[in-house]
Amino acid sequence: MTVASILLILVALVFLVAGLTGGSGPLLIISIAASLLAAVALVVGARQTASTRATADRTARRRGGPSTPGAAYGTPVVEPEIPVQHVPPTVGGGWRQPPGPPSGSDLRPRPAPGPGTDEVPLDEPDVQQVRPEDEDLVAQLVTPVHVVQGRPRYHLATCSHLLDRLPSRIPAAEAVELGFTPCARCAPITALLADARPS
Repeated sequence: MTVASILLILVALVFLVAGLTGGSGPLLIISIAASLLAAVALVVGARQTASTRATADRTARRRGGPSTPGAAYGTPVVEPEIPVQHVPPTVGGGWRQPPGPPSGSDLRPRPAPGPGTDEVPLDEPDVQQVRPEDEDLVAQLVTPVHVVQGRPRYHLATCSHLLDRLPSRIPAAEAVELGFTPCARCAPITALLADARPS
């Protein structure tokens, strides 16, 4: 492509000189068209060269050799793979991944999952101590609470445990129904019942 663009530039110069000396408009137009074709040929050639070089670099990286001739003098730079975190959408269908099966017992707080079930992460806050009747009241509220996928607690929006996490808002009743338990750090049941009870 580079040779073709050089030939087109020479043709454009010849037509330009001929058009200027003879005062011919059509020759000048042909000169401009040849210049444009030369520019297109240069761009196409540059893109083909870049594509070929990128393909050679990828192939060399897979084989562990130098990616370009200049790279033979040093260790080739290999870019680390960055994992992409998948966050499922919660719009429309709501939260549909409970941390574990809800417990039907009246023991409050519910015990942490045992062997054979999902483990509670080490940095997870404790469960808020509540009376069964208070949790039953919260199970009827539509006030939103915040949950984090793969975590067993529900929180208030101001909970420090939610920092650097991607929480989802769901109604408190749905959180209880899905088996989430209240966070002891932000005490959501205390706040929810204070808001729900008349003063």
